[in-house]
Amino acid sequence: MSLIAGSYEKYIWGFKLKPHPTPNGLTLTPLFSYPSHQSPITTVASCGAAAASGGADDTIHLYDLPSASCLGSLHDHSASLTSLSFYSPPHLSSFPRNLISASADGTVCIFDADPFVLLKSLRPHKKQINDLSVHPSGKLALTVARDCCLAMVNLVRGKRSFCGRLDKEASLVKFDASGDRFFMVVEDKVGVHEAEDARLVFELENPKQKRVLCASPGENGLLYTGGEDRSITAWDTNSGKVAYCIEDAHSVRLKGIVVLTRSDGSVSVDDPHLVASASSDGVIRVWDVRMAIKEKPNPLAEANTKSRLTCLAGSSLKSFKRPESGSSSIPKGEQDEEMEGS
Repeated sequence: MSLIAGSYEKYIWGFKLKPHPTPNGLTLTPLFSYPSHQSPITTVASCGAAAASGGADDTIHLYDLPSASCLGSLHDHSASLTSLSFYSPPHLSSFPRNLISASADGTVCIFDADPFVLLKSLRPHKKQINDLSVHPSGKLALTVARDCCLAMVNLVRGKRSFCGRLDKEASLVKFDASGDRFFMVVEDKVGVHEAEDARLVFELENPKQKRVLCASPGENGLLYTGGEDRSITAWDTNSGKVAYCIEDAHSVRLKGIVVLTRSDGSVSVDDPHLVASASSDGVIRVWDVRMAIKEKPNPLAEANTKSRLTCLAGSSLKSFKRPESGSSSIPKGEQDEEMEGS
C-alpha cells in the first residue's frame, strides 16, 4: 500500500507501507520527495499504481508509484486545482480508467487515463469548486462550490445534469462505498444524504464544534473525519452517532484522512482496519482504528516530512500495467533527473 502527500512548499511526498519486524508493526518507507510544482500543492489522488497532484500553478502532475517516477503533466486548467479523483471499475481496481479534476474557476475536466488525454471540459459552477466526488458507478460526480451550490455532473455525456442551491457553502462532498448515500461538510457539521433524492437523513455535529477539514468513507457505513479538533472521529452513519474517536491523534489540525484497503478494494475481518492521517505540521500516521474502541491507540507507523502538508491520498501498490501520459509527458531523462533531486 502507498501514501502520497502534497505540501505548501510545493513538494510531493510518496511512501510505501511495509511490514515491520515488531508485532503488528508497520513502517512508512519513502518512495520519493521533490518539488514537483511551481506553487503550493492543493490536492492529490491515487489509484493502484497511478497518482496525481494538482497545484496553485494550474497544473496536474502524474506519477507511477512502483517505479517512483514522474509520468508528465497536464495543462488543461486555467486556474488553481482544488480537487482530483480517479475512477477505476471494480474489476480493474489496480488501474484507473479516468481522472476527474476541478479548479478554482468552477471548471471540471474529465481525462482518459490510458493515455492521459482530455475528453471533456465543462463549467458546472460560477465560482471555485471546493470538492468533487465520483459515484462508484463512474457515471456521475457531485461537486460543491463557493457559489453555495451542489451540482451533479453526468460523466458519460460530460454535462451538468443538476444544480441546487444550499443554505450554506459546503467544503467537502463524498459518496459512501455503495453510492447509495453521500456526505456534505458545512463547517463543523456533516450531512448524511440519500443519493437518490438528496434527502437529509442525519446531521452529524462535531462534539467540539470545530471545523471538519477532511473526510473519508469506510466500510459498513463508517465515515472518518478530522480537522481543527486534531482528532480522528469515526461516525456510524446508520445511527448518526460516534462509533469511536482517537482523541488528539495529532498535535495540530488534520489536513487529510485515508482509509486503506487491500488491492482489490475489499476488507475482511482479518485485515487491520488501517486509517492514515496527515497534519499541517508534516506528520503522517497510520492507525489500526479497532484499538480505539478500547483505548487510545499508538500509531502503527509514522513519518515526519517537516513540511506544511495540505493533502493526503492512498491506494494499493499492486499494478498490472504502467499508465502513460499524453503529449505533455516528460522525457525519461528529465524524469530521472527530477527524482534524483529528491
